[in-house]
Amino acid sequence: MKVNVLNVPHICIAFLSPTLSIQISGITVDDYHGSKICDPYTWLEDPDSAETMAFVEEQNKLTMPYLEQCAVQPQFHQRLTELYDYPKYSCPYKRGKRYFYFHNKGLQNQDVLYVQDSLDGPATIFFDPNKLSEDGTVALKMGRLSEECEYFAYGLSSSGSDWVTVRFMKADDLTPLPDVLERVKFSCLAWTHNAKGVFYNCYPRQEGKTDGTETTCNINQKLYYHVIGTKQSEDILVAEFPEHPKWHSSVTISDDGRYAVLAITEGCEPVNQLWYCDLQQLSDGITGLLPWVKLVDNFDAQYSYVTNEGTVFTFRSNLDAPRYCLLNIDIQKPDRQHWTTLIPQHDKDVLGFVSCVNQHHLLVNYLHDVKDILQVYELSTGQLVRDLPLDVGTVGGLSCKKKHSDFFYKFTSFTTPGIIYHCDLGESNPEPRVFREVEVKGIKQEDYQTTQVFYPSKDGTKIPMFLVHARGLKKDGTHPVFLYGYGGFEASIQPYYNVAYLLYVRHLGGILAVANIRGGGEYGLTWHKAGSLKNKQNCFDDFQCAAEYLIQEKYTTASRIAINGGSNGGLLVAACVNQRPDLFGCAVAEVGVMDMLKFHKFTIGHAWTTDYGCSDDPEQFKWLVKYSPLHNLPPPPYSGPPYPAILLLTADHDDRVVPLHTLKYCAALQHGVGSSPVQRQPLMVRVDTRSGHGAGKPTAKAILEDTHIYSFIAETLGLSWKD
Repeated sequence: MKVNVLNVPHICIAFLSPTLSIQISGITVDDYHGSKICDPYTWLEDPDSAETMAFVEEQNKLTMPYLEQCAVQPQFHQRLTELYDYPKYSCPYKRGKRYFYFHNKGLQNQDVLYVQDSLDGPATIFFDPNKLSEDGTVALKMGRLSEECEYFAYGLSSSGSDWVTVRFMKADDLTPLPDVLERVKFSCLAWTHNAKGVFYNCYPRQEGKTDGTETTCNINQKLYYHVIGTKQSEDILVAEFPEHPKWHSSVTISDDGRYAVLAITEGCEPVNQLWYCDLQQLSDGITGLLPWVKLVDNFDAQYSYVTNEGTVFTFRSNLDAPRYCLLNIDIQKPDRQHWTTLIPQHDKDVLGFVSCVNQHHLLVNYLHDVKDILQVYELSTGQLVRDLPLDVGTVGGLSCKKKHSDFFYKFTSFTTPGIIYHCDLGESNPEPRVFREVEVKGIKQEDYQTTQVFYPSKDGTKIPMFLVHARGLKKDGTHPVFLYGYGGFEASIQPYYNVAYLLYVRHLGGILAVANIRGGGEYGLTWHKAGSLKNKQNCFDDFQCAAEYLIQEKYTTASRIAINGGSNGGLLVAACVNQRPDLFGCAVAEVGVMDMLKFHKFTIGHAWTTDYGCSDDPEQFKWLVKYSPLHNLPPPPYSGPPYPAILLLTADHDDRVVPLHTLKYCAALQHGVGSSPVQRQPLMVRVDTRSGHGAGKPTAKAILEDTHIYSFIAETLGLSWKD
């Protein structure tokens, strides 16, 4: 799926030296280590002030009519709605003796959870989030069935906020239980195998709001155990870190149900401490802080639990392996000298997810030049058993359990909406079979061509990029391009199905270009680190070189390139526009991180300092101030080259990247660039209501948002609708 969310459930400690702020004639001037930085729009940091609300209202009064009156808006909205109306399915997964899967008939605002007694038996609705709100703004954020399917724990979020309320019901007769868990955010949800209770994370009560419209810093998260049938006030505190208020923890229950495995992070960097508790040794059960054993008590590498055979645990890790490997650790011999490598890191490919199935097999995913490979290995030896058939694209879903012999995986690509395969390793000659294949009426895969190119960046590094366009395209330099990028937090942008992309290609004559720039995880930890902290400029260079390559290869011209990104990708778009306004015809930045000097002060922003750095540190301040979108906009009077058309998007309940980033950037952009006599293209912001950072967005809102984005691009690039 499209990545527009920062990795957040990982926390980091920001530097503690405060920034000095003073007021001069009503304008805030911040002193960063002797550098005086004006911040004239600090008043937009208060989402509840009358001034901020008036600013938002006036901006929407300009933007919304403009978007609704774009020439292609009616056709795009109608066609997108028609083509979005196709059935969508997740991989089935087995709990107890029943199978569960998510399904959307087409235009339902939220996916519905179904249950069936057998794979060929009738399915009935198990949980329907659409009944919780008329406009679909209440979403199922998390859901966990207990090991033998006694109970269902489910977390609901409203209006796109990261805050979650967890409720419970019986899985057999759907009877709701009175248990309610509040103040839950960035949480695990892990049942003990006896179904007596669940581990979860929550934050202490704070003053003011916690509805997703606040900007308060999220700190002092704690780990609790909730016993079914009790009140949250009676929940058992099992882990806390008072000396490290920005640490985050997450529990996984081992496959045999015996151990609680605790991962502790201090930011978005892929490293964690690793603790465990032998639940079998608790004679009185879980009654208080657990007697955790610290297997790893530093942040040198990442360890992700895969499975265990008795006391021998298998972890996916990047310990001395930037492309990841599998390690075996016997907790009875915890010294590192006894650790063994089950599957070493590959020479080039990145080891992705790993799952245990059929008791003694591993399903292992590799990323080869941004395309997925799926294989079966022996758990005992780490030897390859077989490859699983997979076209050029992405494993968009996988479901299996160690104790079950069968598994499902879902394939998707830019032109394939979804093929779900089923394979049973318990059979004598197990072969994956197509379990369910979805077709979208009105879209013919053969009309589209997907290619992958490798272009040089500024420093000569070869960057992969996917291109999707009409088959038989002539390179005459006239085609409009939609160039997408992310480049952060070790997130890999793989091929995924998006109807709006295909409409852009089919009806607006465009080319989709997805640049796999540094900062992501496409080639492992080395690739990620080459685009983070002091190397962040590499991301912007890679993205700009993608545009230059498309021009040099006669695909397009600068005036017909639209760039897009969300969250960290919104930062990417804004930074590139500031650095090369001449290189693009249109820029759409969604929920972007725009104030790189203050981002760590709001909600979960402190977690991102592992990727960006922090302005509290003198050296890191120098990195950040060079590219911070807000601080690199020209002041009036601006006499440089005109900026491309710009559409900024944010939402009132985005408590991930709070709206103040976009609002402050917009105000400075309109004041500076907007005052230029040569600026002809619009500089606009769209502020959605009852929406957040992106996850859980209702289908109707998603369709309207995409319609507005592509209509704006078409209007400002001068594109007409082609039937």
